[in-house]
Order: sequence, then structure tokens, then C-alpha cells
Amino acid sequence: MNNNGEVIEILRSHIPSFECTKGCHDCCGPVTASAEEMRRLPVKTDAEHEAALEEFNCVHLGPHGCTVYGERPLICRLFGTTPRLACPNGCRPEEMVDENIEKLVHHFNRNTRQVLV
Repeated sequence: MNNNGEVIEILRSHIPSFECTKGCHDCCGPVTASAEEMRRLPVKTDAEHEAALEEFNCVHLGPHGCTVYGERPLICRLFGTTPRLACPNGCRPEEMVDENIEKLVHHFNRNTRQVLV
């Protein structure tokens, strides 16, 4: 695993999870991810990307939610775990993400090549 892969795993381990509102996909808009995160996701066609963007959705959003939930990018994992990316339905983990971990996720995203998912 390369250094970015190790950083991703460490950050993932520190982002709390929580139960979402069933059927809600409010956080599933287009996002960016690092090249390492993209390598972990299924490749989608240009047509699939364009169709998702027309709906302002993530290309990995399926009829029953995220089709890549276990490998979703860091920014997706962060959604709902911090007041700065609050869930519009009020869902949240029992304990919000540590502010330093949130800063590290944003630092990682700023300092790695990001591509549109």
C-alpha cells in the first residue's frame, strides 16, 4: 500500500459512522476524491458520469443508496460527522469526528490530486 493508501486507512479509522435516514441521498452529490480513492472504485463510463452530473448525483448512487459504501471517499465519510458538513435530516454519530481528524481530511484533499467521482 502506498503512503496515500495508508493515510486514507488511518483517517477512515478515525471517522465515526452513524445510521442514515433510509432512502435519503442528500449527501450523494458529485464529490472529488484522490487518485488512490478512485483506484478503489469501479470504473464508470463517460455516459454514466454525464447522466449522474445531469441529476447532480454521484455516479455511484444506485436505486438503494451508495453502491460503493465500503470504499466511499473520505469526504463522503466525513459528511454528517461534523457541524460544517451537517446532515440535513439531523443524523449524526453519537460522538462527532475529532476536529483534528476533520482538518487532516481537508488537508489530505487539498494536497492530493483530486478528480470528480
